[in-house]
Amino acid sequence: MSQENELKQNDDNFWYPLDNAAKIFPAITTEEHTSVFRISASLNHNVHIKSLFQAVRSIESRFPYYKVLLKEGFFWFYFESADFLTPVEVDNKIPCRSFKKGGHLFRVLAANNRISVEFSHLLTDGTGAFEYFKTLLICYFKERALEIPSDFNYLKPTERPDRDEFEDAYNRYFKENIPTNSKRPKAFHLPFPVHYKPHYSVLNILVSMAAIKTKAREKNVSITVYLIAVYLHVIQEIFEKTEFSRRHRKYKKLSIEVPVNLRKIYPSETMRNFSLFVMPEIDLSLGHYSFDEIIKTVYHQMQLETDEKLINKILARNVGSERNFLIRRIPLFIKSLVLRMNYYSLGSNQYSAVLTNLGKKDFPATIRDQIERLTLVPPPPNKNIKISCGIIGFNNKLVLCFGNVSKSKELEKRFIQFLVKQDIHVKLVT
Repeated sequence: MSQENELKQNDDNFWYPLDNAAKIFPAITTEEHTSVFRISASLNHNVHIKSLFQAVRSIESRFPYYKVLLKEGFFWFYFESADFLTPVEVDNKIPCRSFKKGGHLFRVLAANNRISVEFSHLLTDGTGAFEYFKTLLICYFKERALEIPSDFNYLKPTERPDRDEFEDAYNRYFKENIPTNSKRPKAFHLPFPVHYKPHYSVLNILVSMAAIKTKAREKNVSITVYLIAVYLHVIQEIFEKTEFSRRHRKYKKLSIEVPVNLRKIYPSETMRNFSLFVMPEIDLSLGHYSFDEIIKTVYHQMQLETDEKLINKILARNVGSERNFLIRRIPLFIKSLVLRMNYYSLGSNQYSAVLTNLGKKDFPATIRDQIERLTLVPPPPNKNIKISCGIIGFNNKLVLCFGNVSKSKELEKRFIQFLVKQDIHVKLVT
């Protein structure tokens, strides 16, 4: 079915299938492994609740692709438009909680000086969610009588949503007759015990963006490559210095899953998911890696794996499988079972940790002075991965948020120690 037939844009009532990235989440989402992420802004004043409500209501119609409910078909899940008001909640519980089955899939939260949005990955990725959040903050500060430059780029509430914002960009850029990516070997997983019922905890580390950039430039790499290398260095330390079972030690590949925003590779205005993962790695069966060796390895792997031709191979594998005639005819309950099994036996077995960097964000000067920092809280990792890291930069401040479902803080401790040894000042923030 073509996208033109999937979506009735000129009608307030519409439906459309889940995009390729979203299809896995109904099968693997649980009360603890929620597939929900958060973006927050800590302000230099307490949130004015009336202004926030007015801002939320003013953008209701601008983002119709998020005002949907998940429905279950015979072969696939799909989204159906729904008439509900965007939930605005008190932020007094653990972050990234699950959404009720059959209910809304995003929320706005506020407490003290913090405004947050939480999205299910069913709806969108970090880039799409931040565009919503940016519009929300702009409208909030407008309600507070702050002027916004006319040339500042954001999705204005007075504009009608563009059709391209609904696009399933994976299908648009899928190319046939391309060989798919090969399967990767199993990766080392941190041996830390997991809470019986994982209690998701987060640790926010605030560092100077200029300080990190200076260290990255000394190595001739980007901030992302530098922090991936730190992550791998720390996991290597844990592998080498921690006593654990032979079952854990036999997997000597250390790999970090890193989402890549495909909008930077393919022109797309989609507000749905449009990212894929690359997995820079080191193989400890070849011996110990110095930090400089890790930096060099990660840099070249990131250059190679983000090449458009290799991205096409990943798209061919992911989208090609869902287009397979036989797979499309398998009932949904069987598909979900297979997807769940593949996720744990193939997906999360291939990497040791996750690092997501949304990059540096900016606002007009009038708003910049009102925001202390931005934070990206990653979705709770599964019981194999245990720890994930979300990164976002704003106004020379970089926040690294570690989300953890284990009983150990060893990784975060070693990460901080490494940064301090590099003369990078570290501050813990809430």
